[in-house]
Amino acid sequence: MSHALNEWNVPADAAALPSPLTARIDAIDWPRVAAQLDADGWATLPALLSADECDACAALYPRDALFRSRVVMARHGFGRGEYQYFAYPLPPLPGELRTALYPHLAPVANRWNESMSIDTRFPARHDAFIRRCHAAGQTRPTPLMLQYAAGDYNCLHQDLYGEHVFPLQVAILLSEPQRDFDGGGFVLTEQRPRMQSRAEVVPLRQGDAVVFAVHHRPVQGTRGVYRVNLRHGVSRVRAGHRTTLGVIFHDAQ
Repeated sequence: MSHALNEWNVPADAAALPSPLTARIDAIDWPRVAAQLDADGWATLPALLSADECDACAALYPRDALFRSRVVMARHGFGRGEYQYFAYPLPPLPGELRTALYPHLAPVANRWNESMSIDTRFPARHDAFIRRCHAAGQTRPTPLMLQYAAGDYNCLHQDLYGEHVFPLQVAILLSEPQRDFDGGGFVLTEQRPRMQSRAEVVPLRQGDAVVFAVHHRPVQGTRGVYRVNLRHGVSRVRAGHRTTLGVIFHDAQ
């Protein structure tokens, strides 16, 4: 019996059922995640990926054909270490993560924009948002993998690639701290108006993810809502090797 195929060459009847990864994402306590994002600008997704999924994803890094560009951080003053942006079509794991995570984060993004009096609203499905990006000339995929060795680090930064920016992104640690590397903490800083910056180190284990604000987030003050600016980076790796998968939902120019 023949089966109709969708754009991923998967039989349509099989594609109608969520994969184990998508089902796992759908089962996350998203109200908890939304509450933590509102309170802190970041939230963890413990054990988002299994150890086998982490290892399989990390094994993609040497496969040059999967990537569109490679950046050596020291050449640009970004820090030390390197990263590569995936090319289209995305490999199944990062592609599915992007598609499955987005619908749970879009309501938070819309609520944040409304509270900050930003007119932009985001569609419910990621493919619709990507069509918006591509219509504006943002056609280069942004999911990436980052690798750090001893002495490497990532300076504080924001991943802003064009006019259309989704306010949240996800980083997934593919290595195990104290086994594969030492040091190398995920760092967020928050710049509040008329106050000094506040730093936070997010504890992660292999397979854990952190969702965080790309640029700014709303905070309720005594005179209404104001915008807090966030940056993220990675502290110095003291020993070993650290690998991360980054899931950015907007494409780049």
